[in-house]
Amino acid sequence: MEDIRILTVDDHEMILYGYKYILEDPNFCDFKIIVDTANTFDLGIKKIEDAAISYKYDIILLDVQLATTEEEVVLKNGEELGVFARKTVPGSKIVFMSSFSDNYKINNLLRIVNPDGYMVKSEVDKKTLHNMVHDVLNNIPFYTPKALQAIRKKMANTIIIDENDKKIIYHLYIGTKTKDLTKHISLSLASIESKKRQLKTIFGVEKQNDQALITEAKKRGFL
Repeated sequence: MEDIRILTVDDHEMILYGYKYILEDPNFCDFKIIVDTANTFDLGIKKIEDAAISYKYDIILLDVQLATTEEEVVLKNGEELGVFARKTVPGSKIVFMSSFSDNYKINNLLRIVNPDGYMVKSEVDKKTLHNMVHDVLNNIPFYTPKALQAIRKKMANTIIIDENDKKIIYHLYIGTKTKDLTKHISLSLASIESKKRQLKTIFGVEKQNDQALITEAKKRGFL
């Protein structure tokens, strides 16, 4: 029986134990699964570095938002860990598991990391995890329904905007004030305000407020 090695990275230990319990279930008939866990960003980096030297992870499951250390809770983006894993262990399959189900987050991860799957945590159960393992090991991308819906919305959209435009829309959506957008986007405030006016014209809400822009962007699959 073949051994399949999986690394799960999540800063909630109860979630890690749950995944480990389910994935190491002996009911997998084709192989035996060995699950390693990491509960911080830094430990995830170390485990991936070790794997590049001494063994291979067949699948790496990553949360999107991770703490750096147990003592210092500084949140890091799981996207960075995904990019690192792609470069360090290119033979490993990468699957994200996250509570985030908005289109921007999911499609941004797909573009930057090109993972082999994305699971929204609220849609994950024992059967879902088993199906994910079988599909991903057979080179079939795996997405839970909400993730697949986000991908389909993006594919169906005909409006083309650049990355800074997407960031403006996203940060307005999560409540960032226009005057604070310069902290997240490498543009001057004047340029951001100009882009926001252009976006309202593109989305057909040029005489309305920011909420109208957010609502229209959401309809068209950008959020």
